[in-house]
Amino acid sequence: MNIAVPIKFVPDLVEEMEIDSSTGKLDRTFMRLVPNELDEHALEQALILKERHGGTVAVITLDTGDVDEALFTAVAKGADRAIKIAGEGYAEGVTSHAYADLLAEALKNGSYDLILAGTQAVDDLDGSVGALLAAKLGIPYVGYTVKVVAEGGKVVATKEYPGGLLAEIEVNPPAVIGIQAAEKPPRYVVTSLVMDAMKKAKIDEAEGAAAGLEGAAEITGMRPPEAGKGAEMIDGDANAVAEKLVGILKEKGIL
Repeated sequence: MNIAVPIKFVPDLVEEMEIDSSTGKLDRTFMRLVPNELDEHALEQALILKERHGGTVAVITLDTGDVDEALFTAVAKGADRAIKIAGEGYAEGVTSHAYADLLAEALKNGSYDLILAGTQAVDDLDGSVGALLAAKLGIPYVGYTVKVVAEGGKVVATKEYPGGLLAEIEVNPPAVIGIQAAEKPPRYVVTSLVMDAMKKAKIDEAEGAAAGLEGAAEITGMRPPEAGKGAEMIDGDANAVAEKLVGILKEKGIL
């Protein structure tokens, strides 16, 4: 089973975001980008399938800048191939439509049985890339899955619905599967294995088209959230704290 895993690089939410006063958008000049968390889950699920059934795993990403270490980390975890798509405008961010176009062009001749992608990314939260990619490639799509099993030449994806409902959906490869969560947390790999991958592995490069603006939402401005008044701290022993809490609840009409 040959599997491809697109990995999108998104802003590191641990870092403080800065807004460009001239454009009203996020200032990406010194922004730290990291692999999208759900794409990491997609990679883990791909590696699980490879361990069970054999085959290969290829990771693919847009060249948004400093992406090599993350690709070598994926190789150290067990990926067989790393691909970087180079083109104009990627570092400034691309729309879901443009991202799906670029992935479809790079993957259309790869003879992959499955393409596992995170259901959504933290920088857009629209969850459309997997569905768009499947439509462009003309293959089935199942999104928001929490388990993928290969059986007798077919794939059974466990899809999660609101309210905790689960459904098993059978599809014939090739197919795109949107991963909500892997069967287990993404594996950790020690630095020495990453360094070894840097010495032995090679990152393949592909030329991509300039990033388009199709499907982009118009952003008129951004601002940090307004700070609240803060929390009221209650000191004292358990009885004093409980008495104070009851008084506050009565004051607000809750009791």
